[in-house]
Amino acid sequence: MATFVLVHGAWHGGWCWRKVVPALRAAGHEVFTPTLTGLGERVHLAHAEVGLSVHIEDIVNVIEFEGLRDVMLVGHSYAGLVIAGVAGRRPELIARLIYLDAFMPEDGDSAFSLHPGARAQYESAARELGDGWAVPPPDPRLLGVVDATDLAWLEERLTPMPLRTHQERLFILDQRGPTVPAAVIRCTDFVAFSRAKDLARARGWPYHELATGHEAMITAPTELAALLSRLASS
Repeated sequence: MATFVLVHGAWHGGWCWRKVVPALRAAGHEVFTPTLTGLGERVHLAHAEVGLSVHIEDIVNVIEFEGLRDVMLVGHSYAGLVIAGVAGRRPELIARLIYLDAFMPEDGDSAFSLHPGARAQYESAARELGDGWAVPPPDPRLLGVVDATDLAWLEERLTPMPLRTHQERLFILDQRGPTVPAAVIRCTDFVAFSRAKDLARARGWPYHELATGHEAMITAPTELAALLSRLASS
């Protein structure tokens, strides 16, 4: 069976995969759900200099220190940038990248270059509510979560996101390795990543859809786990 490393997006933590992990493990897969620096249970490590490069290093270190090989590396939302950076650093350890309703960057991109409309909003929120460097989390209902229990669970756990994570550009440190295969999953009830199908087609990557909002790991965990298992066996 496969080894999955599931990387959460902005404002989240490794906790957000809680509904997906049991199904993947029941299918025989090994699963790791690290939390990026400054978020989730690591919120006490947040500061203004935490950026994309720190988060890439977080995941590289998990893979190296756990001795993982042939990793199915899943990145949700912002973490599309993170997994691309990891693949640039250690391509020989990655079996496949899976972009889950995520940024699909090229070298030199940042979250703000890929989603320029968010820059002014995030920078304003950081100035007003986050000491100039932290972006408060959004209302989870904007991400497609409607169940009251799920909303309460998210609202208790979402943490501010260091602004630098969205400002810092992706610079792949080692482009000498082989191209890592990739696949794309789009959550069709969320519009921010509506170009995913065209980008996947242009890059020759398999493309899949889930009829759910952006938080697929919370709103469609069974369907997501089944799709990830199929991708691992394909």
